[in-house]
Amino acid sequence: MPTITCIEDLRQLAHRKVPGAFIDFAESGSYAEQTLRANRADLERIALRQRVLCDIANRSTKTTILGEPVALPLALAPIGLCGMQHGDGEILSCRAAQDAGIPFTLSTMSICSIEDVAAAVAKPFWFQVYVMKDRGYSRALIERAAAAKCSALMLTVDLQVIGQRHRDIKNGMTVPPQIRLKNILDIATKPRWAMGIARGKRKTFGNIAGHYPGMTNVTVLSKWVAEQFDSSLSWKDVEWIKSLWPGKLILKGILDVEDARIAVKTGAAALVVSNHGGRQLDGAPSSISMLPRIADAVGGDIEVMFDGGVRSGQDIARALALGARSCMSGRAYIYGLGAAGEAGVARAIQIMRNELDITMALIGVTRVADISRDAIVGWPVRQPYEKI
Repeated sequence: MPTITCIEDLRQLAHRKVPGAFIDFAESGSYAEQTLRANRADLERIALRQRVLCDIANRSTKTTILGEPVALPLALAPIGLCGMQHGDGEILSCRAAQDAGIPFTLSTMSICSIEDVAAAVAKPFWFQVYVMKDRGYSRALIERAAAAKCSALMLTVDLQVIGQRHRDIKNGMTVPPQIRLKNILDIATKPRWAMGIARGKRKTFGNIAGHYPGMTNVTVLSKWVAEQFDSSLSWKDVEWIKSLWPGKLILKGILDVEDARIAVKTGAAALVVSNHGGRQLDGAPSSISMLPRIADAVGGDIEVMFDGGVRSGQDIARALALGARSCMSGRAYIYGLGAAGEAGVARAIQIMRNELDITMALIGVTRVADISRDAIVGWPVRQPYEKI
């Protein structure tokens, strides 16, 4: 781990250790991947304002998210099939996050179930839920999350239909899954990965198999999932979710000011400015380009989080400067998980925390709360809908 200096190092190592089909599943965006690329490109265009001779001796990356103390303004985002990057991947990632003092979010489409993770970790975690056509299943999921004492429920609102990901089709990551010779050969060259998966608690979607007896076949499960995403989902369903969930609710997938204002009216504790990592509407604006508009419009009424291309402490600082209270990152820790399991996730978090600390020093602030728009030089990304 000492020679791993950045998230890109973890990415390269993960590419060597994890079969390509699962790397592509985690990395890919929809269609031409324009929005996927824009998330990173627009973040990288934001110049940070270097300050000198400021007293930055007593710095701290500590802050709060949803009123809870955290070691840095970062939460691990929900990732489907996390447990296929490394055996028991959800458990290992949750442990690493909790040891680092930040939240972990378990996906509905996880390999390890809610109960698997709850039994293996010391503290509550967040749970991300999709509202399915089978409302009974969605209700049961929420009840299971409450029984596991999850400290927040994250409702993903931007997946009523699924954006096509070309790489998944080429790799056979379809419904039903297709066995491809190249994938078999690839797995054969990665015996440690295969052994880790074989030793893991589960090989299918744990949250679904645990609800429907007999649905242990991956083909049956994936077909059921594909048929369950509900295009009729509306704001009324958010009201329904709130009536079931006793705790804090986060709405993930807000990318429009009007939608952000509606989100405030639901009484949710927080919203996440996100375009689903460029995996849904290709051609949508980058998350960072919409963040300041949304933060300006509703930041005084609801906690605004940011998700979309975060790979470094500098990215965290950029998002905070443009109005986010905290950030989420998915691919960064997935690279760590694929590279080295729990130690890799811990290293990914440590890298971003150290980068944020040094960045704070060099922009002349000592507290996360002091990172404002004064910390950036201009605003080089053209605002969406701005006249050309």
